[in-house]
Order: sequence, then structure tokens, then C-alpha cells
Amino acid sequence: MSEDPFADPVGYEGDDVNETTFAQGRLAGHVYHSNPFPYARPGSSDNGNPARFVYQVFDNPAESGLVLDGEEYLVSQTPAGRFQFKLVVVRDVGRVKELWVHRVPTKESAASAKILLNLKGDDAQRLVDMLKTLDHMPLDGTAARIPESVIQDILNDPTALERAYKQQGDRFRNLIEDDPRAADVMALARRRKQVEIFHRLLEDDGFFDSVADAAKDKKPEAVWQRFFESNPWILGMALGTQLLTSWDAGKLEQVTAGRSVFGVGKRTDALMTTSGRIKSMVFAEIKTHRTPLLERDFYRAGCWAPAKHLSGGVAQVQGTVHRASLGFIDRLQKQDADGTDSLNDFAYLLRPKSYLIVGQLSEFESDAGGHHQDKIRSFELYRRHLDEPEVITFDELLARADWLVSTVEADLIEPPAVWQD
Repeated sequence: MSEDPFADPVGYEGDDVNETTFAQGRLAGHVYHSNPFPYARPGSSDNGNPARFVYQVFDNPAESGLVLDGEEYLVSQTPAGRFQFKLVVVRDVGRVKELWVHRVPTKESAASAKILLNLKGDDAQRLVDMLKTLDHMPLDGTAARIPESVIQDILNDPTALERAYKQQGDRFRNLIEDDPRAADVMALARRRKQVEIFHRLLEDDGFFDSVADAAKDKKPEAVWQRFFESNPWILGMALGTQLLTSWDAGKLEQVTAGRSVFGVGKRTDALMTTSGRIKSMVFAEIKTHRTPLLERDFYRAGCWAPAKHLSGGVAQVQGTVHRASLGFIDRLQKQDADGTDSLNDFAYLLRPKSYLIVGQLSEFESDAGGHHQDKIRSFELYRRHLDEPEVITFDELLARADWLVSTVEADLIEPPAVWQD
């Protein structure tokens, strides 16, 4: 008899003494698995593949039983023994080839473990698959019958759920409508996808160029312009401390001269407003993630001047805000699609906030990940002493968007406690 409770005999029925002794010695609340061994079933596609025994025992203080008393059965409570689940798992986790349920006698008993249930092959796997579906089975609603083939498809094929949705779309939509958090989940899934695209645009030069070529964008700035127009929440929630919304729901870029943003004049890449009962205008210029932040060569030892397009972008934003403020005086009246003034819908231009989105901080890192401290110091001192605009790099904007999505994901998994008086 082996002294190691994790090392069982290779024979499937095994030694009754070993089976009983090991089951009696295992701790409830733990899962045990044996050393790997070759699966020995001639004729099986898994024959010879690595397998393991998996065990778990549990103890009940008492169990119910039926006792015949004359012509009636009486329910009686008797001291319960120990029970053990035993499985054979082959190749992949969750691929069960055989399953046993044992009744384990007490250590004081001379009896051997008794097999209460033994399922083999597909029967064992069917039981496991059925148990997996319980996590997704609603407890209310009408009765339903799900074909076993559908369950197998969903468990084995990640794309099967999508095919099932196409075939039974109404049922899925009904389930979603009954879930108060479903809308949040769907919105979050889209935002997570957009953050992934943001990552690719920023980190994969080939992908960025292919997107620009497909849209026939002559300027790389246009790629980012279209991306942010499709995802207004990124600029709206990530740029400032206030919630920002686009001045025009259909287009971020606007002309800002004269008394109307629709007149001829200076353009800004993103014209937005703060949210609230009283709104203020917000301007943003969007360069590209490839725009250098500092000149290639240092100006003096340890000092690096801002690159041409960084300082030029700052001057561009300052000029745009200045001209817009002169043209609009103190506030801008919003108009409906037909040109009619919207009632009490104004945005004020009292020293409006402005942003310049440009470059990446990775410019200050070596290929090995080391930091160039003089360059970092030069850039940070330059932008922190700017009164306007606020300079934000693309990777900083991505980090904020990533954090926003991750925070919502965490709230969906474990909703925060509700504030109460």
C-alpha cells in the first residue's frame, strides 16, 4: 500500500484497501489530484494520453433514509458517513472520462468504500457539462428544454454563443431586457473594444497606417479626429475634471470666428462645452502620437527645447482661443439645425479651457525602458509653466480611458455599497 495519498494505483477499480484508506484520510473542503499517468483504454482516442485522478470528500452530520415499517415507509435520520467524488481527467482540464461516487465507511469499520454511482465516457462528461450550465440557468420564467448538442457547442466553441444568438435573437434580447445591468455590460463591452483599438493605433504602426490608407486620410491627424468623434466619451471624460460634451453631436471640428461657429474663420479640432446648468466653451487641438515633443539635439547641456510642432501647437491653440473670444464676446448662442436660436442654450467664453493632445511620453525612454531624466525634466517644466493650453500626450489619454473602463468593470463585478442616510 502506497504511503502517499496523492499517488493512487493505475488500475481503475484499484485496491479496495487503498481506496478506503485514502478516502478516510483526506480532508473535507480540499481537492486532491494524483500524479499524472497514461490513460489506459484501448480503442479510445485518448488512450495513452496523460491523465489524473481528482478527488474530493465531504461529510454530512446525518442523512435521511426510508425504512419499511409494516406496509408504510418511514423517513428516518441516521448518522451519515463520508462520501467521495472521484474523477479521471484526461489531457485538458474539464475533460472527464470517468466518475465515481463512493460511500466511505468510518475508520472503525472493516468495510470497504462502496460505489454508489459510476459513469463512464460520454455519460460522465454529460453530468459535468450539465453542472456547468447551472451557473447560467435562470430560476424564474417558463420551462425550457435545451438540446444537449447546443450545450456541448457552447461549452466547446467560443463562437457558438454568437451563432445561437443569430438563431434565437428574440430569446436573448428578452433575457437582456430583464437584466437591469445588461445595458451597462453592452456599453462597457463596446468601450473596452474601443480602448483596445486605441492601444493598437498607438502601439502598432502598421495598423495605424492601414487605417489611414483605408480612409484615404492625407493627414495622420484625421485618423485620430475620426476616432475621437466616434468615441466622444474619451475626450469628454478623460480630458478635464468636468464632464465635456461636443458642441455639435455630429462633428468635433468646428470653425470658430465671428458670432457663429458656422462662419468662415479659424478651425479647432475639437470644440466642446462643459456640462451643467451653465456651460463654458472648451477648445482642443489634436496632433498625432508620432509628433516629437522635444528637439532632437539639446539646446544647452541638460536642457532640451520643445519641438517645433509642440511649441507651434501651443501657439495655434492660444491664437484660436483668442480669436474666438474676440468674435463671440462673452457667450455663444447655440442654434438648432434650421438656424433658430436654441432657447437659453448658451456657452460662455470667459477664459475658456484649452488642450493640446500631442506625442507620447515613451519618447523619453530607451529601448531597454530606461528614463532620460533631462528630457523628462525639460518637457515637464515646459508644460507645467504653460498657463494655457494644457498639454496631454496620447498615452496619458489612453491611460485615463483604460482606467475609466476598468473602474466600471470592477463595479459590475462587485457593485459598490449604496450610500444611505
